[in-house]
Amino acid sequence: MQKAKLTFWQMWNISFGFFGVQIAYSLQNANISRIFATLGADPHDLSFFWILPPLMGLLVQPLVGKYSDRTWTRLGRRIPYLFLGSIIAILVMCMLPNAGNFGLAVSGAMVFGLISLMLLDTSINVAMQPFKMLVGDMVNEEQKGQAYSIQSFLCNAGSLVGYVFPFIFAWLGIANTAPEGQVPDTVKYAFYIGSAILILCVLFTTFKVKEMPPKEYAEFHGIDLEKKAAEGKGPGMFELLKKAPSTFWTVGLVQFFCWAAFLYMWTYTNGAIADTVWGTTDVASEGYQAAGNWVGILFAVQAIGSVLWALMIPKFRNIKTAYVVSLLIGAVGFASVFFIHDQYLLFISFLLIGVAWAAMLAVPFTLLTNSLSGDHIGTYLGLFNGTICLPQIAAAACGGFVLKLVGGAQVSMFLVAGVLLVLGAVAVRFVKTR
Repeated sequence: MQKAKLTFWQMWNISFGFFGVQIAYSLQNANISRIFATLGADPHDLSFFWILPPLMGLLVQPLVGKYSDRTWTRLGRRIPYLFLGSIIAILVMCMLPNAGNFGLAVSGAMVFGLISLMLLDTSINVAMQPFKMLVGDMVNEEQKGQAYSIQSFLCNAGSLVGYVFPFIFAWLGIANTAPEGQVPDTVKYAFYIGSAILILCVLFTTFKVKEMPPKEYAEFHGIDLEKKAAEGKGPGMFELLKKAPSTFWTVGLVQFFCWAAFLYMWTYTNGAIADTVWGTTDVASEGYQAAGNWVGILFAVQAIGSVLWALMIPKFRNIKTAYVVSLLIGAVGFASVFFIHDQYLLFISFLLIGVAWAAMLAVPFTLLTNSLSGDHIGTYLGLFNGTICLPQIAAAACGGFVLKLVGGAQVSMFLVAGVLLVLGAVAVRFVKTR
């Protein structure tokens, strides 16, 4: 069967729900350290709270891939999973920022926050992974680069909205400070509004996208249904890992360095700029909470840089060259944060960091899906998520130790992140493309 080309808007509709999912994800990334620091967490322990999100992704996404490969309902193969994940995410987004409002002791509020964070990241992962699979399912090899670029654009646009919400609410006069141990209303309202947008975006994709029925899907991907039926259930996940193309492993090596770097950015930006720009480490102070809002602005600037650079990536003749250049520019951005103590000059740093982020969102999945057949593509994409989750788990587990090693100043972790991106750029040379 000839693989038909999709229109721009068909590819847009496939990924549009990702906009809402990414709002939820960006709210989590920008505010988790702020929430737990406000609840009373020690800075040297902050990275441990970041183990849960990638750990849940590591457990959940391969299962979503595996079982959605075998699913077919009236709604399709992938859409039931993204719909279920979104509903759970909405409920948890309304609970997490209220961890300090139930009269619990510090330890109790921490436990409640941790459970909420675990449920939130699990549900976001269940909702997020199907969008990557839909592109693999429905887009031909020639258009996958463009389709993942559209997804990257929507991802960064969603990030932009989620990141600026607390700042906008503070500007509107909503309280940006709260009693000790409680999260400010600016953060709470951001989570509430984000959850409403999430469900609207997912409903849009649910009604606009019609997945291929099994027979058409098999023809599109060249799958022999009779042979597949004769083989029964087929290989398990460990067997598929053994048969994974070399691209899976070599791109995974690059991913290890990149995602470890960004984990440190998400963990330590709030404390770093509160110290270097506002001159405070007191989490109850107005300066620390103002820095928390400014983190959202900086991450939004990063998203803008990512959107702009995503337009440049297709102009490179060689996708590996685009990958290397992007990561090296991002490394410069990370390192520069250490030397810049002006809140506005930090825009330059985060624009450069956005360049690396654009490549991380689009290039790995383009390289991987072009090396896979349609059979088991969901399982492989779920397993590939391990190259995102494992480096974050490793980085989070070592975060406190690394922070002590570099002197205890949270801004020093940006130098560490810069070095990690340089190592990622070096690792690109091992990736083989077809």
